[in-house]
Amino acid sequence: MTRLAVRLTWIFALGALAAALVAAAAGAPKTVTTKSGVEMIYLPGGTFTMGDAKGAVDEKPHRVSVGAFYMDKYEVAQPHYRQIVGSDYSRWKNDKAPVEQVTWAAAVRYCNARSRAEGLTPCYDTKTWKCDFSTDGYRLPTEAEWEYAARAGTTTSYFFGNDASPLRNFAWMKENSGGRPREVGKKLPNPWGLYDMYGNVAEWCHDYYAVDYYQKSPARNPRGPASGSRRVVRGGSWNSRAAECRSSYRFSENPAYSDVCIGYYAVYGFRCVRTAASAK
Repeated sequence: MTRLAVRLTWIFALGALAAALVAAAAGAPKTVTTKSGVEMIYLPGGTFTMGDAKGAVDEKPHRVSVGAFYMDKYEVAQPHYRQIVGSDYSRWKNDKAPVEQVTWAAAVRYCNARSRAEGLTPCYDTKTWKCDFSTDGYRLPTEAEWEYAARAGTTTSYFFGNDASPLRNFAWMKENSGGRPREVGKKLPNPWGLYDMYGNVAEWCHDYYAVDYYQKSPARNPRGPASGSRRVVRGGSWNSRAAECRSSYRFSENPAYSDVCIGYYAVYGFRCVRTAASAK
């Protein structure tokens, strides 16, 4: 690494640290540890502008409010996935890397199993795939919750600004991943202490996807269309370009792969959330 590159890395690192300290001073979310040993960030909820006027046609900006919730500090890693469900189908085996090659249904089953392991009430009915948001168990984040968490109070394309140049300091993407997912938590976090919100593995959300959903989305706690053929995926992956890692960038995938893991393209992972008692 050149001297200039080292200097720039430190500048970006100090900038992220400063942002984190400012957030902390303003009453930023705190870290809690679950019964099964997973670190989560408590997010008090709030109102923000979701979407981007300069983005794609499905990113129409609109004001959204979300209630308080907890979110995994890191993407679910392979050891914890195996601990909860007994096995995993990750292509790149690495105990410090996120579980990948995960289907939407497999992520939901993990959420339910983790809830039961901690004595909580599962959110999902695996016969209908409906989610009971009133329970105290784990679930996938709604698309609104995910973007709220990724933005961490910012209004720019990325939580560090509009210029994508510093992204390599915060994300494993096509430019720097070496063609595979990497260990969780090795890049800088966002101002709320969440790691790998951009890149590494693309993260499943709860919502069905619709290109025009933002035009009819409720203003509080939107949870996506009632039905659909595809589910929302957010954050980009190790195989994504910088523009695909933006906070507002929307992607979707067919969850019909629910029980077909062999040959599944290994870019999809997830992290869990849990509705906070104060939001009920």
